Amino acid sequence: MTRYSGLSERKTRFLAVLAAVAALWLAGPASADQVVVVTSFPKELTSAYKKAFEAKYPNVKLEILNKGTTAGIVYVREAPAASKPDVFWASAPDAFEVLAREKLLRKFEGGSPEIPARIGNYPMNDPEGFYRGQAISGYGIMWNTRYLKAHKLPEPREWADLAKPVYHGHVAISSPSKSGTTHLTVETILQGEGWDKGWRQMLEIAGNCAAVTERSFGVPDGVSSGQFGIGLVIDFLGLAAKNSGFPVDFVYPSVTALVPANIALIAGARNAEAAKTFIGFTLSPEGQQILLDPKISRLPVLPSVYAKAPAGYPNPFTGTIKASVSFDANLSESRYYVVTSMFDHAITFRLKELNKAKKAIDDAAARLAGKRNAEAEKLLAQARDLAFTPPVSAAKVKDKAFIAVFQGGKKDPEAARKIAAVEEQWDRHAKENYSKAAELAEKAAAMAR
Repeated sequence: MTRYSGLSERKTRFLAVLAAVAALWLAGPASADQVVVVTSFPKELTSAYKKAFEAKYPNVKLEILNKGTTAGIVYVREAPAASKPDVFWASAPDAFEVLAREKLLRKFEGGSPEIPARIGNYPMNDPEGFYRGQAISGYGIMWNTRYLKAHKLPEPREWADLAKPVYHGHVAISSPSKSGTTHLTVETILQGEGWDKGWRQMLEIAGNCAAVTERSFGVPDGVSSGQFGIGLVIDFLGLAAKNSGFPVDFVYPSVTALVPANIALIAGARNAEAAKTFIGFTLSPEGQQILLDPKISRLPVLPSVYAKAPAGYPNPFTGTIKASVSFDANLSESRYYVVTSMFDHAITFRLKELNKAKKAIDDAAARLAGKRNAEAEKLLAQARDLAFTPPVSAAKVKDKAFIAVFQGGKKDPEAARKIAAVEEQWDRHAKENYSKAAELAEKAAAMAR
């Protein structure tokens, strides 16, 4: 009796194990699909999407690779064919133009028909189908309310305000060579004001900057903590800090643009179908609503989602954001390396010299105010031209041969040699001109009486 009972128990256990194995086999592989996402977005945003997506699709896991836009492009370009990431997700539309031109993106279908075809005059999606608009971005000015009060500074409203002497040493910006969003901010100013006037304004603003940070996050973090008073930022970094309770505020200047932040499927993606599922999720009402989280504070591309937004939330579809610049992504992409390199050699690497020249010019202007001294005014005008005239003119930047040198990149030895020679000239130009500008301004100030 006992022997047969033992056999029966063992048989029962065996059948149970067999049934469990069969169930696992029918359910598919135990390991989940993995979607690798290359993105420049902050952890607050990516973590929220990862949590929501994996809860809805438990058999798909997201791996987030956080990289600056430029570093992200390089990563996608240089990843071996057998280990390409799946999704590229960033704010800079010109970055997607670069990837599409290099055939590093794959066309895909998807997105709600309720998403408008355009935001203003700008296409929401790539006409060729290589990427989709997933959020909307604007560019503006963020400030720490306590800092401004403590230093008795007025609230800025326009880019030109940031060039005023009162803001000397109180402003911060990141480097466009390290931050795609800062590159878009600089390009917005250049396209809105024109090349020569835009660069002049940019150099005057930079002359007031206390720092040029390596990542775009460094500016809002510094403003939120009170390290800096004012920062040039993409809207969601300023709005997210404000909506999270930091003592900050944000404004869209009249010279700003509204453009899509995009998402794309990478050519050669290892898990293309799962990646398409993730992209579709980010464009769905559920995925779009995540953007309204106070810690994220992005502008959805789905108009119906704004019905669930808190009072006063910016809405690009109702005219509450006045954007006067019709952003040209092709123009931005064509001169990307010229703009970023010029910024670094005229501003990032020569910030102290530019600061000194700007301060000397402002001090001289203050001393000469109300006084008639033609010779001193002439010296001051020369100082301004030396300090704030860009090393590349509007005519030169339209020269296709000149632009082609930079578009070729530094991988080609001959192109690298030419670029290095130009950059060396820019660096020397900046150093000499800032020094001479400060000297002339000090001389003009001494003539005031």
